[in-house]
Amino acid sequence: MADTSLDLDDLPYGAPGDFGSFAVAPAPPLPPLPQTGPGEVPPSVPPATPPTGKWRRRWLWIRRGLAAALLVLILLVGWLAVTAPLSKSLKPIAPPQLTLLAADGQPIARNGAIFDRPVKAKDLPRHVKQAFMAIEDRRFETHWGVDPRGLARALWNNLRGGGTQGGSTITQQLAKNAFLTPERSLTRKAREMLISFWLEAWLTKDEILERYLSNVYFGDNVYGLRAASLHYFYRQPERLTLAQAAILAGLVQAPSRLAPTRNPLAARKRAKMVLAAMADAGFISVAKAKGAENAALDVRPTATLPTGTYFADWAMPQAREIADASYGEQKIKTTLDARLQKIARNVTARAGVGGAQVALVAMRPNGEVVAMIGGRSYDKSSFNRVTQARRQPGSTFKLFVYLAALRSGMTPDSLVDDSPITDGSYKPKNSGEKYRGRIHLKEAFARSSNVAAVRLYQQIGDKAVIRAARDLGVESPLTADPTLALGSSGVTLLELTSAFAGVAANRWPVTPHGIPEDDPGFFAGLISGQRSFDGRTQAALLELLSGVITNGTGTAARLRIPAYGKTGTSQDNRDALFVGFAGDLVVGVWVGNDDNTPLRGVYGGGLPARIWRDFMAQAVKGAAPSQPAPKPVEAPVSDLPVSLDETKVELGNDSSVTVSGKIGDVPLNLRLDKDGVSVTPAPPAAPAEK
Repeated sequence: MADTSLDLDDLPYGAPGDFGSFAVAPAPPLPPLPQTGPGEVPPSVPPATPPTGKWRRRWLWIRRGLAAALLVLILLVGWLAVTAPLSKSLKPIAPPQLTLLAADGQPIARNGAIFDRPVKAKDLPRHVKQAFMAIEDRRFETHWGVDPRGLARALWNNLRGGGTQGGSTITQQLAKNAFLTPERSLTRKAREMLISFWLEAWLTKDEILERYLSNVYFGDNVYGLRAASLHYFYRQPERLTLAQAAILAGLVQAPSRLAPTRNPLAARKRAKMVLAAMADAGFISVAKAKGAENAALDVRPTATLPTGTYFADWAMPQAREIADASYGEQKIKTTLDARLQKIARNVTARAGVGGAQVALVAMRPNGEVVAMIGGRSYDKSSFNRVTQARRQPGSTFKLFVYLAALRSGMTPDSLVDDSPITDGSYKPKNSGEKYRGRIHLKEAFARSSNVAAVRLYQQIGDKAVIRAARDLGVESPLTADPTLALGSSGVTLLELTSAFAGVAANRWPVTPHGIPEDDPGFFAGLISGQRSFDGRTQAALLELLSGVITNGTGTAARLRIPAYGKTGTSQDNRDALFVGFAGDLVVGVWVGNDDNTPLRGVYGGGLPARIWRDFMAQAVKGAAPSQPAPKPVEAPVSDLPVSLDETKVELGNDSSVTVSGKIGDVPLNLRLDKDGVSVTPAPPAAPAEK
């Protein structure tokens, strides 16, 4: 048998043969190499004609320029992406209106614009959507967020002097109104375009249109199509007629100037332009545009809430912090107690402060503010004298001096010198220049001795006193000199009342707030930073504060239930205060003049203490002082052991009243002054001259 094996080496190079299923075709013959002589270099294949040096350099620079431009573009887009609020652009638009509610749900104030729930594009009549697209963005349904034709048309019109046109699409207007500031700059315009592309990539056209119509301004402090439809025509936007839609679409360009309630002729003229644009865009026929009747307004009065009150102005920033990012009006419940606010308004209105101002704040021991009166009239002055005015607290500041003294180891029964200060440059005097020698701390506090407070301040040091004030929540600047003991540094009534709340709750510092806070719980309370007094210090403070009302300068604030407080009168009677607590309320009252002029005959233990008492008597159950009927006089006046013929009434320069007389054969002086009522034996009469 013949050998049928195939040896590839037996085949000539390029010979035809069959190798499996592959046919091997003969290779084309190689061209003969040129013959060269000895020492000659064979000629090379001529290369392609290279570009000249001039074009090579140009092409190199073109490539470098394109690369640089691309890099700049990438950096620019990256910078815009970082600085533009792209994440915000996909979230619901924050509402411009909040309604504050009292603790019982009663509306008390509304702040912001008129707003309503958003519209749904699928529920709106076609002519409503077309009216806005015709006048604002005719190619809205086809562009990608930016309309090059619109931009070119606006640029050409501006160059020809045909007025200023922006060329912005509805998507760009949404980006600008909802997510950017109103600044006019190329940077803001670039961000606007970037957000527009972003919106178009992530939202449908209907979603963009819904957001735009639900957020755009329509004049008269009205935002959103639904609110505008109800405001101008008293109907839902789903029932708008063609003429009404044209009016509303025309307002977007200049809402304040074109509002039909202010300029009906301009609004109708603009509406005709909208109808003409709709016909030009093919949305409606020319005949229908010309036949549309003027839309009649139907503006109805609505129940309105005050846009601001003393409490609302203070609580609104707190409400904004917790407001949800959603459409429409939001209602936030506050800590304000409508009943207590009414009581506060009534007692301050009838207090008879004359031309002076009055302020009152009431809070729970945990800092929940339940009533606030920042002045006699919010309409005449919105300046809040509870939260904004830093006034001298007078002797109410002695709370911190005595707290520092208790912390140093003293007790209410410790003795302090209540005699005139003769050493040093600062020589304060007691009210009425009454001095009692060495007395207990509780008596010095109750009688509001100035010299005793200054001596305590000098004994324990300024740092201890300032630390006591800071611990209880006083944040205002404090001057470290002996006058601080008498309240020479200005503080607000709110922080002063909060300090007393810390004593009432035995948990400090107390942060006043107008929005309810959740109970922090046991573990959160441990790390909250609040502290408490030890039992001895707390009991001592309560003993001092109660003595002021039972037998001190604050007897005018007496209640049927245990009460604690402190009077305060600044230099020259410029400020008069009473701050204290009873039941579950802590209340501060201030009376003074805005121009800091002295008050005539007003001091802390007088008018402010009576306002405090009147408020507490109505606010706290069972607190009203009993007023028993006077006992009938059984004996005739002539039989009473009172010598009426020898009674004298004297008015002092310090607004004090002294009544001198006899009960039986005992001469007595009855004195009523800032320190309260005091009864002392009268000095014996000088013997008659013989």
